[in-house]
Amino acid sequence: MNHSYNLYIVGLSIIIAILASFSALTITSKISEAQGKTKFFWLFSGALVMGSGIWSMHFVGMLAFHMHMNVRYDVKLTAISMLASVVSSFIAFYITMPTDIDWRKIAVGGFFMGSGIVAMHYIGMEAMIMPADLSYDPVFWILSAVIALAASYAALLLFLRFRRRYQSNLLKWISAVVMGFAVCGMHYTGMKAARFEPHAGAAADHQQTLDFFLLYGVTGTIFIILLVSWGAMFFDRHVLEKLAFQDSITGLPNRNEMNRFFENSAGEKNIGILFIDLDQFKAINDTLGHHVGDGLVQQVGGRLRRFIKPGKQQVFRIGGDEFLVMVKECDRRYAEKLADQILQLIKQVYFIDGNELYVTGSIGISIGAIHSSDRSTLLKNADTAMYKAKGLGKNQRCFYTEEMGVREVRRMELEKDLHRALELEEFFVVYQPKWNVKTDRLVGFEALIRWRHPRLGVVSPVEFIPIAEETGLIFPITRWALEQACRQCRAWQDRGIDQPVSVNLSVKLFYGEILYDLVESALNRAQLDGRLLELEITESMVLHDVNDVIRQLEQVRSLGVKVSMDDFGTGYSSIGLLDRIPLDALKLDSLFTNDLDTPSKRAIINAIVLMAENLKLEVIAEGVENKEHIDYLTGLGCHVMQGFYYGQPMDSEEINEWLNNRKSRTEGAEHSALTAAT
Repeated sequence: MNHSYNLYIVGLSIIIAILASFSALTITSKISEAQGKTKFFWLFSGALVMGSGIWSMHFVGMLAFHMHMNVRYDVKLTAISMLASVVSSFIAFYITMPTDIDWRKIAVGGFFMGSGIVAMHYIGMEAMIMPADLSYDPVFWILSAVIALAASYAALLLFLRFRRRYQSNLLKWISAVVMGFAVCGMHYTGMKAARFEPHAGAAADHQQTLDFFLLYGVTGTIFIILLVSWGAMFFDRHVLEKLAFQDSITGLPNRNEMNRFFENSAGEKNIGILFIDLDQFKAINDTLGHHVGDGLVQQVGGRLRRFIKPGKQQVFRIGGDEFLVMVKECDRRYAEKLADQILQLIKQVYFIDGNELYVTGSIGISIGAIHSSDRSTLLKNADTAMYKAKGLGKNQRCFYTEEMGVREVRRMELEKDLHRALELEEFFVVYQPKWNVKTDRLVGFEALIRWRHPRLGVVSPVEFIPIAEETGLIFPITRWALEQACRQCRAWQDRGIDQPVSVNLSVKLFYGEILYDLVESALNRAQLDGRLLELEITESMVLHDVNDVIRQLEQVRSLGVKVSMDDFGTGYSSIGLLDRIPLDALKLDSLFTNDLDTPSKRAIINAIVLMAENLKLEVIAEGVENKEHIDYLTGLGCHVMQGFYYGQPMDSEEINEWLNNRKSRTEGAEHSALTAAT
């Protein structure tokens, strides 16, 4: 049967296929970025656009096909053909949606999409109502199916390629053109396979009547494609973009936007990062409530907005009380000046729900290039510098240096190895004697834990105890130290050396109801009398619930154990609580001992000694290194001392040797005195 094509409408069908392919590429590029239900929104939108586009192209091509007879279309079959195209596209996209895609999933997905296109085309052909019989050339039929499968595989590969590339660039347009021509190639090859045999007596109609149902259906579908495409992109830019890349409390860009900033700035030099952390935020959250904390964050974010300079400088909230300022083409002088301005602004008073709040910030600064292979280096450096700023006393700024980086690497190594140190028996305990100058007698030992690292040597507790407190390892470490000290004290007692041993406690031990059980267990294991154990706490315990601390200390003292406050006068002031806290002694920090020639320090020590006498507390001076220290302290009323003058921290064998030397020296002195008297 003779037939012809309207070339203008054929061109229109190709344009529709290209535009539908481009829209589908653009929409499906959002799938990899989306989370949760949003991912299925983009998945469905992409399948609808792709399936409807292929369907529209097919029936526009049918409108271009003129067979010189009246042709109408069955509504039900036409709708089914469209459904086949959309559903097959959805299945194909769903199968290939995961990021860990492999060739098997592409093969299955391509097969579903290709089969759907073939089904759509030939169901659409069956929808034709005309005075003719329809048959197919098997060669061209098979060729059309092969082209449909090839077009489907090409489409999926292009979708996967553009999943992380949502820009409207030339490469995407070229890909859309390739996809559009592939789809059109399948359609017109399928039409080439069709054979129309008019019914007997059917007259040719050279003025073929236009099927308005098909015309309206195709027009409506194209409108739906445009509506879904534009609507989805509008929704993405004005709703999803806001949800995904904007902080809900402050309205500032969030961590996702920060990551995008990193991606767009990869390779640029002299990017400055200011890592800002509020100093008193946790205390405000815990005492005044999270609604006040959120209000504070909101006001801080509002103040930081004034530092935004489009194209030059951006502010982000990356979580909790942490903010970030990123500056392009930044140098150290500008970064430090900017940090000072931010600190001045943050510390101004806040009024929230009737509360007058004063908050400071700590800022870490790092400057350098953002490398695509490791975009987080600058951020980690700024974070490290921020913690250094907190350590300097808060309301400070600190610039990152390589030395900090070395310390951070060392700290990470210590944290990693600390988990196995107990198991590998790398900890050991040393003991430092305490001496009563008035009686010239030994009055006890302080047990000090040390870590013999297999590669780094002996690590000071100043380094590893804070790590142990952060990781929770302080609990098993303290249990081990208590048991070791009690066991050693018992061994000395068996030798006739009846001297108490003191052990330092972390304030973290007061956070759980384990202190009493910990001490009782250590005493029972060593079969040691409680009077021979002394626990040393620090003033930082006042940060915890003071009433709870007092209760727990009273429980421990019921075992006969003594309690002393270590480093008194250097931390959080607890003078107002000394009459309530169950203590037996105060230990003066070496800070006072090393500055005894200063009248003000001597006046402070004298005041502490007088106060301790009234409270019936013993005073112990640490850091005693020479005879001059002893004379000063004795004159001020302090008689119990600890320091290198009497003995440095020693292991149990060295302590035994030290005790023997002291015994020999005492016996020699007594013999000399007796000889002189006779």
